[in-house]
Amino acid sequence: MTKGVDDVVWTGTWVAERLGVELIGGEELPALLGLALRRNPKRAHLLVSSVLGKHVPQRPSVVYGSGLGLGVRVRELLGDEEAARSVVLGYAETATALGHAVADGLGLAPYLHSTRRPVAGVARAGGFEESHSHATSHLLLPEDPALLAGGGPLVLVDDEFSTGNTVLNTIRDLHARYPRERYVVVALVDMRSPADLGRLEAFAEEIGARVDLIAAAAGTVRLPEGVLEKGRALVARHESAHVAPAAPAGRPAPVRVTLGWPEGLPDGGRHGFTPEHREHLEEVLPALAARIAEALEGAGGPGAGERPGSGAGGSVLVLGFEELMYAPLRLAGALEDAGHDVRYSTTTRSPVLAVDDPGYAIRTRLVFPAHDDPADGPGERYAYNVAGAGFGTVVLVVDSAADTPELHAPDGLLAQLAAHVPRVVLAVVPAYTPAVPSYEPSVTSSTPTVSEAPERSSMLPEPLRGPAFSSYAPEEVGWLLQDLSGVELEAPTEEREEAIQSGGAHYAESLPVEYQPSARYQELFHSALEGSAARMARAVGTVTETVLAERPGRSPVLVSLARAGTPVGVLMRRWAKARHGLDLPHYAVSIVRGRGIDANALRWLAAHHDPADVVFVDGWTGKGAITRELAEAIKEFENADGISGFDPEIAVLADPGSCVRTYGTREDFLIPSACLNSTVSGLISRTVLRSDLVGPHDFHGAKFYRELAGSDVSGAFVDAVAARFDEVAETVDVDVKELLAADRTPTWEGWAAVERISEEYGIHDVNLVKPGVGETTRVLLRRVPWKILAKRGAEADLAHVRLLAEQRGVPVETVDELPYSCVGLIHPQYTRGATGADGKAVVSQ
Repeated sequence: MTKGVDDVVWTGTWVAERLGVELIGGEELPALLGLALRRNPKRAHLLVSSVLGKHVPQRPSVVYGSGLGLGVRVRELLGDEEAARSVVLGYAETATALGHAVADGLGLAPYLHSTRRPVAGVARAGGFEESHSHATSHLLLPEDPALLAGGGPLVLVDDEFSTGNTVLNTIRDLHARYPRERYVVVALVDMRSPADLGRLEAFAEEIGARVDLIAAAAGTVRLPEGVLEKGRALVARHESAHVAPAAPAGRPAPVRVTLGWPEGLPDGGRHGFTPEHREHLEEVLPALAARIAEALEGAGGPGAGERPGSGAGGSVLVLGFEELMYAPLRLAGALEDAGHDVRYSTTTRSPVLAVDDPGYAIRTRLVFPAHDDPADGPGERYAYNVAGAGFGTVVLVVDSAADTPELHAPDGLLAQLAAHVPRVVLAVVPAYTPAVPSYEPSVTSSTPTVSEAPERSSMLPEPLRGPAFSSYAPEEVGWLLQDLSGVELEAPTEEREEAIQSGGAHYAESLPVEYQPSARYQELFHSALEGSAARMARAVGTVTETVLAERPGRSPVLVSLARAGTPVGVLMRRWAKARHGLDLPHYAVSIVRGRGIDANALRWLAAHHDPADVVFVDGWTGKGAITRELAEAIKEFENADGISGFDPEIAVLADPGSCVRTYGTREDFLIPSACLNSTVSGLISRTVLRSDLVGPHDFHGAKFYRELAGSDVSGAFVDAVAARFDEVAETVDVDVKELLAADRTPTWEGWAAVERISEEYGIHDVNLVKPGVGETTRVLLRRVPWKILAKRGAEADLAHVRLLAEQRGVPVETVDELPYSCVGLIHPQYTRGATGADGKAVVSQ
């Protein structure tokens, strides 16, 4: 690591010059933040704090003082009376010590931090998602069940406040469980973009609470076009070239120090840390630090009477462990107070590229296996800016759960440190486990009970909701998805089609470029909506009343198949509210042809609702492929997870293919929401399932196209249909009585028609035949269409189809024998410049 220039070269220069990233803000910002590149497909850059004590070793007094000062500001804002009623909540892993320090500055409040470590016997009091993180699921595991239940202010602490998604997810989840009047958000830096500046205020107004923001500095990051791809290329180019500094041989073995940590004193805020705990720690800190100092003198360090770090022996680094940041920080601070030259940082699970350049924030990287048996399985962990930094001694502080054979293995962290630092001291803090399981009723039994860690569903975040994700109101729908808005997933239609048909990619691994409707097409949409709103309202009422009639005495949980089913789910929920005063829960989940339904979404639903109450909702049926996909996926899920009760039957607005029993109509008519993409579906993209973006414990993903807000008609669409509910109510009552008395057994005539068309037109692949108005519209908007089959006499529902076909140069063939109003044929065996089954070249515009 080059020395002597770090103080004059901004540690974001290397990234800024190569990617064009700009840090915009006051003069203090470059001193607080550097830049690095992440090995993360969701966000290319990493803001590296110089005062957080995570990636960059810093004096403990600076790290602790940064949080302490913010806590004092919070106390001044709230006043002593409200401060005494408040609770401070910090975020794992980077802000656990920062949150502690804020609580210390506040002085009167208990502290809790989120965790990714489930603890046997401790139930979850909440959870949330960090959308851009490398590991997203957070748990809240307070020992005291009442800790978060009070009505005083909740102070939320994170190192960086950027989009606000993490904070909004947290507040939304906790406000639903423990509503309160005031929240305070605290961050080292407020880095919101201009587009995100108003979201916090709008959210506060939405939930009817006050939300304040306190930050040490403010600014924003300007990202150029294509920064994610450029960042990936830079990481790929430099990753293989990185080599840790050479390690001298013959280093002494690490020395273990017995701290004498007081029994019953928590090691941090994973289960809560009270002002009384803080006072106890302050009392014992000098003695704890003295034991470390004694170990330093006996670890082959400086001679008698010479403090380690005060002479030729080099400075001391106190290295914490992932979420365990506060105890190591306070120990480091006590050593500093005693006159030692000390720096402080912690290990992390965050993968970051290392480049040994003074203009780059992460100069070196040590890589070692996880050593605390993490709930999400084994993986790499990292220590940054340790090797080659000139430290004479590293004091590694871990909790007892992390003092494992993996820590002491030949490739473990201790061996890595010993290879690069002259002296290594190990201090182990007892991992605090609550004596009494939270939220568990006392049971008298002669048989000992064995507490198990929470199910995987407890690791999943709460649903995303508008306005943070989608333009729908938050009560209209909760999206069991992860937000991939920061990932560039769009590809030209022709490239996608070629990759899909060649087997090189699945359609769910990318997104089509969002269709921007012409003025003429928008006129067609509004005309279609005006002409069919009553017909839509009748179908909505019929399917909703059928669902309710088939479940007497129960409250259905609507689960729409994103995204075509989601506007229908919103409308069904509105009908139930308007006609029966029912406030039905509504969630949107992802299902992917050939991959099945999102199993993690099912786990979340099973953890929060009775699976027997779940009703799957979609817009329409085509040939019934998704109907079959859902049935198979539910069966596989039951066999794999042992969770039963989900009914694979789908309730749809229109069932022209005769594939389901629960429907509003079996006519193939124009559903106006099929005319558009995200702009009629809450500005949400089609769902995405790609292994580098969606892990085994993640929800499937989707994007929120905030930039299309000016073209959004999602609210106008559902409002227009709902406005016709009253006028169709009597007709719906008649329809439902007739339906319930009729034989609604699916005939699957649509599937038979698709098979016939596939053979007649030489396609030989039913997946390339898309029957019905809705599916044909999708072909024209998203795929490479070959031709359109239009039923004679169905012109009233096909004006938009004919316009799209005209715009893309696709022939429309009128046919007589067709069970649908139209059928869209995707170009068979498509490659750019290819011909179809009739030998004619496709035209794509």
